Amino acid sequence: MATVQVSEAEKVYILHGIRDDLRVDGRSCEDYRHMEIETDVVSNTDGSARVTLGHTAILVGIKAELGKPRPTLPDEGYLEFFVDCSANATPEFEGRGGEGLGVELTNTLYKVFSEKHSLDLKSLCIIPEEHCWLLYVDVLLLQCDGNLYDAISIAIKAALFNTKIPKVHISEAEEGGNEIELSDDPYDCMRLNVENVPCIVTLCKVGHRHVVDATLQEKACSVASLIIAVTHKGKVTCVRKVGGGSLDPESIFEMTGAGKRVGKCLHAPLMKLLQQEETLGSKRQKVGFLG
Repeated sequence: MATVQVSEAEKVYILHGIRDDLRVDGRSCEDYRHMEIETDVVSNTDGSARVTLGHTAILVGIKAELGKPRPTLPDEGYLEFFVDCSANATPEFEGRGGEGLGVELTNTLYKVFSEKHSLDLKSLCIIPEEHCWLLYVDVLLLQCDGNLYDAISIAIKAALFNTKIPKVHISEAEEGGNEIELSDDPYDCMRLNVENVPCIVTLCKVGHRHVVDATLQEKACSVASLIIAVTHKGKVTCVRKVGGGSLDPESIFEMTGAGKRVGKCLHAPLMKLLQQEETLGSKRQKVGFLG
């Protein structure tokens, strides 16, 4: 994770502000920075989105390919995640510096999407045990200014909403078996229901309080963080502690409650914005979110 050096005087200033619910940039402890979202930004994908949160910038591209269902889940498609930490995002990612973070982020995404109801994977099955859709979800970190998990989860939800999968027509082959044909009509496509796809809320313990959407400076003052994946109904699907420090049970309870509250509030404005973007189509402007 990208880090910054913070002097003792800066730490005291940040800690005292957070104690009084007033952060350096004027936000309260549970406020996000201004966020912007664009969809359909990468032409050679089936769905894509770009999210900027403060100076953190994330690009997600989704590619649908025909595959074979897994033996343990013969009537479902599945997702494959890959996170690339661009060397341009921060000097710390140069060489192989971002590999460890990329693996950590990828593993968290698999855990978040292991919840059975996050996405209707049965809708990705074409013929049980034979053919299904495999969605490759590629995440690129373009710029790193803190709070990667939240920005990535919102970008993935936006890209999945934007994804258009060709309709499949099944017919019997002359030599037996099934023959599948993909529609080449861009309007003859299947869309994904992303309503239950969770958003991640990261809470950083700073002093005796916790903050959402921490900047790199605030992160440097934090002892530990909790990442919480929350659905639009406020259901928690994944909780993970990150960072080297420890959290007492009371802090975990308070942070989980705050994460549920904040996470539940993210979904409605996000879905409204995505629907507006789609309606406006090519006439759309870059739209602010939670600003």
